[in-house]
Amino acid sequence: MITIKNLSKSYGDVKALNEVNLHFDTGNIYGVVGPNGAGKTTLFNCIAGLIPYVGEIYYEVGDLRNHMGFLQTEPYFMSLITGREYLQLLCNARNIPFKGIEEANIFDLPLNRFASTYSTGMKKKLALTGVLIQKNDVFILDEPFNGVDIESNLLITEIIKTLKSMHKTMIISSHILSSLTDICDYFIVLKEGKVDRHVDKKAYPEIENEMRSAEIGEKMERVKKLV
Repeated sequence: MITIKNLSKSYGDVKALNEVNLHFDTGNIYGVVGPNGAGKTTLFNCIAGLIPYVGEIYYEVGDLRNHMGFLQTEPYFMSLITGREYLQLLCNARNIPFKGIEEANIFDLPLNRFASTYSTGMKKKLALTGVLIQKNDVFILDEPFNGVDIESNLLITEIIKTLKSMHKTMIISSHILSSLTDICDYFIVLKEGKVDRHVDKKAYPEIENEMRSAEIGEKMERVKKLV
């Protein structure tokens, strides 16, 4: 279980997270939703230990960074590293034998090419492959479906379901709301850096309707005035 207590993060005068309290039970899938600027990516970066924060993040097994795979919205790759070398680097970091890499290439990526030359979707798939081969127990996936083709979206959905069957813990954000409906056990709604709601999947239709009404309804009235 992961427990977050009084987590806050500011960028200058802007408070991206404001005393967030959450818990994530082992073996469940959590969908983190909210409008742009709600604090989703900042929350993920804090959990991953990439940025400093105020508060406490506790993982019952030990140092979360040693058990966690983090898929960023826009993965970064060094300019002169091939896809194969990238995966080998990740294996080395965890002392995992680097073997059977062709079998692990589930997205059929050109691993001998420089990763920096990959398309946006290919970079996302390479980063996800790296997260998977590290044999993590916790997966934090920030917009895993963004920029990826439909076939790969379907495959990623099945990967997530398989990880759940293996009792892995997953925390996922997505602007494609429909992609979360069938896979998440719980939903966390962030608004202005705070937890607005933490509910189970039965409440998702209500959340989706409210978000559509708040985000789309008002803007459509403005569109009518424009045209």
